[in-house]
Amino acid sequence: MWSRIFGLSDAEPAPAGLLEHLQQSGLSVRGQFRGDDLGWTAAELSVGTGTPVYLERYLVKEDNLREDLNVWAGILETCDYSPFAQVLMEKVIQSKQMITLRKPIDHNNESQLEDLLDWTCRWLAQATEGIYQVDGAGWFDANGMRLIEEY
Repeated sequence: MWSRIFGLSDAEPAPAGLLEHLQQSGLSVRGQFRGDDLGWTAAELSVGTGTPVYLERYLVKEDNLREDLNVWAGILETCDYSPFAQVLMEKVIQSKQMITLRKPIDHNNESQLEDLLDWTCRWLAQATEGIYQVDGAGWFDANGMRLIEEY
C-alpha cells in the first residue's frame, strides 16, 4: 500500500523534526535519510522489527513530475460526488513536491505500523502545506480529516 503527500511548499521537511514528532507521539522510531544538494530524497523509518517504511521525496520541477500530478488531478476530477474534489485537484496541480511512503507487508505490529504511517503523513503534509492520499482509504487534509473516501 502506498501513501502520497502533495506539498504546496518546496521547503524540505526537516528529518530531525519528523523523527522528534514521531518519538513524542510514543513511537520508538529510527530513521535513515539520504539525499543530495536539494535535500533528502529517500528515507527508511523503522519501528519494532520487520521491513521499514520507505519514503521517497520528489521535487516537481527537478524530477519532472508534471505528468504524474496531472494523472492524480484527473483522478480527483472523477470524484465529482465530493465537494472537496475541485480544491484537492487544484492543490495537486499546484504541488511543488511529492513524498511517497510504501507500507511493508511483513511488519510484526500492524497497529504500531499504522500509527507510524498516519503520523508521518500528517506531519509531512503540515510541513509542506499539503494534503495526502492513502491507497484504499482516500484523500486527507494535513490534520488527518478524510475529505474524499476511496471506494
